[in-house]
Amino acid sequence: MTHRETSVKIPVGNVVVEGNLNIPLGAKGIVLFAHGSGSSRFSTRNQYVANEFNKSKIGTLLFDLLTSEEEEKDTFTGEYRFDIDLLAERLIGATEHLRKDKQTKDYAFGYFGASTGAAAALIGAAKLPNDISAVVSRGGRPDLALEYLRQVAAPTLLLVGGLDTEVIELNRQAMAQMTAEKKLVIIPGATHLFEEPGKLAEVARASKDWFLKYLS
Repeated sequence: MTHRETSVKIPVGNVVVEGNLNIPLGAKGIVLFAHGSGSSRFSTRNQYVANEFNKSKIGTLLFDLLTSEEEEKDTFTGEYRFDIDLLAERLIGATEHLRKDKQTKDYAFGYFGASTGAAAALIGAAKLPNDISAVVSRGGRPDLALEYLRQVAAPTLLLVGGLDTEVIELNRQAMAQMTAEKKLVIIPGATHLFEEPGKLAEVARASKDWFLKYLS
């Protein structure tokens, strides 16, 4: 068997979130995915990137930051998608769960955050400086974690599509506040979701290289 893949239920506060944990044989570490609103562990984009990580011996936890009831409610009200503190609390809870589990406790951890999930990832990294070894933000909104950016100790890679001009500027402003090792990579010809042919592959490759460098 080349890897262990399991469905997990993680108690966080007064809810239980669900996820898929995949640990390749000889894994260098585990990356927790923090997605934006309207996305989930079943997102084809997230699954594609996670699979690319797994091929390179990087473990992954794809999980839902919101319960199905919250996600359904958010579709109509939008009340959860910018509740960054709630998303960060769920991500931190999942991280602490992995750190206590005998199967995962000895691995290095990283965060891969997209859109508003990237802000949650940066807050999580700020609050768990001894647990998070690296962060990657994909089309992220690090500006939504502004008050925490100086506390982030983990090396952080910011990936933004070249056509996503407003988000490029927000990333530049956020990056100026960060004191940890940081790098901004603009992927030419890509929009916010990196849906153009080959662009998500570029995201996966750059992210994989970043995690391999800092998780091992």
